[in-house]
Amino acid sequence: MGVKPDDKASDVRLLDRIRSNPTGRLALKIGIGVLGTLVVAVGIVLIPFPGPGWAIVILGLAIWAVEFTWAKRLLDFTKRHVLSWTHWIGRQSLVMRAVIGVACMVFVAFIVYFAVRLSLGIDLIQEARDFLARN
Repeated sequence: MGVKPDDKASDVRLLDRIRSNPTGRLALKIGIGVLGTLVVAVGIVLIPFPGPGWAIVILGLAIWAVEFTWAKRLLDFTKRHVLSWTHWIGRQSLVMRAVIGVACMVFVAFIVYFAVRLSLGIDLIQEARDFLARN
């Protein structure tokens, strides 16, 4: 029993149909809120490590933006600034891009070092020195 193409209900999107009743609207808000929170939390945990931590946080923000206007505004703000940063980097000389790249790698190395040191209690610098002394 499908919807006929000429019915008005065929133009209504799935989310609009869910939002059309109070229970569906509340369930959608709760579901989007919980899913977005889980994705953002995973992204925040992954930020200190090399990989897509920030991308996962932005994905969680995009999930929230489906239902929350504050998240939509924050996502638009983030997109605008990431795009302007990307364009600015693209206009820089190769030397400047290399300097920025090295600075970012040093920053990530410090973050990884301190994350491993604080969470696992392992001093990576001392481990590297011990490894080099043995070989």
